[in-house]
Amino acid sequence: MLPIVALLVAMALWGSSFVALKYSFQEMHPFMVILGRMVVASLCFVPFFRMFFRAGLRRRHAAPVLLMCLCEPCLYFLFETAALTRTSASQAAMITTMLPLMVALSAGLVLGERVTRRTIGGFVVAASGAIWLGLGGEKTHQAQQPVLGNLLEFMAMVCATGYTILMKRLSKELHPFFLTGIQAFTGALFFAPVLLLPSVQAAAVTWEGVGAILYLGIVVSMGAYGLYNYGVSRIPASQASAFVNLIPVFSIILSFLILDERLTSWQWLACALVFGGVLLSQERLRGERGVGT
Repeated sequence: MLPIVALLVAMALWGSSFVALKYSFQEMHPFMVILGRMVVASLCFVPFFRMFFRAGLRRRHAAPVLLMCLCEPCLYFLFETAALTRTSASQAAMITTMLPLMVALSAGLVLGERVTRRTIGGFVVAASGAIWLGLGGEKTHQAQQPVLGNLLEFMAMVCATGYTILMKRLSKELHPFFLTGIQAFTGALFFAPVLLLPSVQAAAVTWEGVGAILYLGIVVSMGAYGLYNYGVSRIPASQASAFVNLIPVFSIILSFLILDERLTSWQWLACALVFGGVLLSQERLRGERGVGT
């Protein structure tokens, strides 16, 4: 049961990250929050800095590593920051359920992995639900521009897809821990110039915002990944990946309790459509593995 508990806690932490970001944006300037998160995550990797020199980095790795870091965290956090200032944490979290399907389709095109018709059909259903989720949204204090915000979150998922494909290729030669550290350091350098923006300089710094930054940088960035990696190492990856669909569940619950967010009845139906698309694609994969065994 321990790996199951670890995966459940990891999903809860990742689900809480949307709520923590939304909350911290109300306390401090969004760019200050993202920069703070990257700096905190970078400091967590400082004790392992000497290990990076023995990571086996070669000149041929430079371009894909830079492109990976550009996708995530650089462009990814730019899109997600813009999204969470316009839509609710609940809706943004629902858009993330499309990531596994987008990765599966991209892996078929780029890496030559087999993509089933069920996967394509599931993606179409989930995408329809995501579009419906945004169009069915009502303008509220937490979601001033839900349609635009959800579109920006989808663009963040496009960046996350590119990052995942590049990470998968690079991890064959470079350790994932090294690549994660490089991401943190690159993100800190990329967002450092935001300190020169007048709007950032004029923004207030609150203890609540600092607490949210520490939570995002340490508990989410380090804790969630550590628990997830432990769970994956103890149970089949196919089973562990199914837990990812719990992220929006935790996010919606926490958004309701902490941010007092509400979804309309039409949006609940859209959420069901997104989940249905994800489950539709996974059902075929489970059947194929059963035939193979």
